[in-house]
Amino acid sequence: MPIANPPLAQLRGARKRYGAVQALDGVDLSLHAGEVLALLGANGAGKSTAIALLLGLLKPDAGNAELFGRTPDTLAARQRIGVMLQSAGIPDNSKVSELLNLTRSYYPMPRSVADCVALAGLDGLLDRRYGRLSGGQQRRVQFALAICGNPQVLFLDEPTTGLDIDARQRMWATIRTLVAAGAAVVLTTHYLEEAEALAQRVVVLHRGRVAAAGTMHDVRAHVSQRRIRCLSALDAARIATWPGVRSAVRGHDGNPARIEVLTDAVEPVLRRMLAEDSALSDLEIQRAGLADAFLELTRDDAEQEAA
Repeated sequence: MPIANPPLAQLRGARKRYGAVQALDGVDLSLHAGEVLALLGANGAGKSTAIALLLGLLKPDAGNAELFGRTPDTLAARQRIGVMLQSAGIPDNSKVSELLNLTRSYYPMPRSVADCVALAGLDGLLDRRYGRLSGGQQRRVQFALAICGNPQVLFLDEPTTGLDIDARQRMWATIRTLVAAGAAVVLTTHYLEEAEALAQRVVVLHRGRVAAAGTMHDVRAHVSQRRIRCLSALDAARIATWPGVRSAVRGHDGNPARIEVLTDAVEPVLRRMLAEDSALSDLEIQRAGLADAFLELTRDDAEQEAA
């Protein structure tokens, strides 16, 4: 079902070149209120350039970039966004409270300091110098600075890098809370499980072009692979040579009796496995996940022809 509300941010036919490198080649994407859009791709795929265009840090060579129907470099647009990039450039000697108050002053209707502390998990950190914090604590401060202006659109570039599991889960919960309240989030991440946990829609970039776009189900549908997991005495190396089998490994989860098979032809492969091992047990079949779809979509053409 198409999303009815107009986009808060969008690229339309965006192209950007750096010398001989075509960083973006006719990219379309849109972001709507109340959703997380995961922007995925390998290094050099064009993610950073797309974000820079949406933030107004760069201008497209062709096509358009818009925030709230305006060019992204206008003050009116920038006062409605929050940004968390991988490199922050925050002064080490500043106290966390000073950083929050300064950043809040840039926005017409900022969140309270108490709300920022609660949402980002900054309890006990307000009087600490930024440079004396751990890497994970610094990321939480950066997240607080990104959300303190009560933004309608939030750009999060690898937001949970350096966080432990508890802090990551807490940030995920906060992102879900913001989205439920109507905010829109552009998320770039190398943690594909993070995209699966948070995103309503996905755009996969490959060499400056959109390789796939849509819901998580839409992106997974680009591959027909299934995973077969079972306990079996069969030789994994021999299974890997069967028609339709992409890989077969033993003990992937630390259990030497377990085999995991990735296949495009689950029925004939499974029938053969059962025929050759009548004691096969603990059988589980799963569809390919986002990681499998991502790898399939971003393989080079030469690799696909050889596959």
